[in-house]
Amino acid sequence: MEIDGAIGYGQVLRSSIALSCLTLKPVRIFNIRKGRPKPGLMAQHLTGVKVAGEFCNAEIKGLKIGSTELEFIPKSFKIEDRRIDIGTAGQISLLLQTLIPLLIFGGKEVKLEIVGGTAGIGAPTIHYTKNIFFHLISKLGVKIPEMEVKKEGFYPKGGGIVKVNFYPVKKLNSIKLTERGKVKCIRGISVAGSLPEHVAERQASSAIKLLKEYGFEDAKILTSTVKTFSPGTSITLWAECENSVIGADNIGKIGVKAEKIGEECASELIASLESKAALDKYMADQILVFLALADSESLVTVEKITQHCITNVKVIEQMLGIKFNVEESIPPRISVKGIGFEVRE
Repeated sequence: MEIDGAIGYGQVLRSSIALSCLTLKPVRIFNIRKGRPKPGLMAQHLTGVKVAGEFCNAEIKGLKIGSTELEFIPKSFKIEDRRIDIGTAGQISLLLQTLIPLLIFGGKEVKLEIVGGTAGIGAPTIHYTKNIFFHLISKLGVKIPEMEVKKEGFYPKGGGIVKVNFYPVKKLNSIKLTERGKVKCIRGISVAGSLPEHVAERQASSAIKLLKEYGFEDAKILTSTVKTFSPGTSITLWAECENSVIGADNIGKIGVKAEKIGEECASELIASLESKAALDKYMADQILVFLALADSESLVTVEKITQHCITNVKVIEQMLGIKFNVEESIPPRISVKGIGFEVRE
């Protein structure tokens, strides 16, 4: 299977490798991350491919930092407990996007300990993965993985530690998720690493202030001040709704006040809720692989069809020979008839 990485960024690699492992289809990916300032494989991409390759006894060519072409030839499929060290502040959440489809179809409980970054540019925070992503894939029949964030890790040194247990599923259920339902409450976590306690508190209080201005009275945000190898902050918010969970996150930036970071995150969550969609714009592309692997037809509404979402649709269609239906309605709708993938005995 030939995949042109120029159609998107790291998402092309993550989806291609995950589906190659599950289906045992060899894949060649070229023009990897061609449009990025630093094209080619970065640490979290390389680690994801390497570990996925070990899980399926793959022959891999081109596996080095900066490589823009990769050949991945899987031969068998066996999941084992692992300790994984990305070696940089490469994002644990992005590594997990490659591995989770494999881990849930591994046929047994799997325990991972991963060292890397827990919040960074262009990636969901690890708290988004834990509190939004895990909850939503459980709707397809996945038992919610158990995650413990042992240590936070920020750019450039990373050093975050995350432990997570995954549980096997025989087959994924299709879902119809078009209405989020009423907002029951809003929860969140504001983290400050190797910075004064008031930084996390200011992020949280500014977010709560804006949420209450928009009528969300039941908004509670936990603050956490921890020691990290590099200073940094993150804030993750999620709205627990009758049928879904809507999320948003943000990270601290040099020269930007903590209040601004918290306010931006709250504003993003409010925009997602006002769209009336069942999934926020980040979940729109993250859930696609699981819908494609599920049994029968799934339908979801999403806040926005992002470039990441379009990219992922193209890659999954090519890898699995299926067709998504993407409607630019208000809110947008995505449907697909999944292949009903089942665990190998």
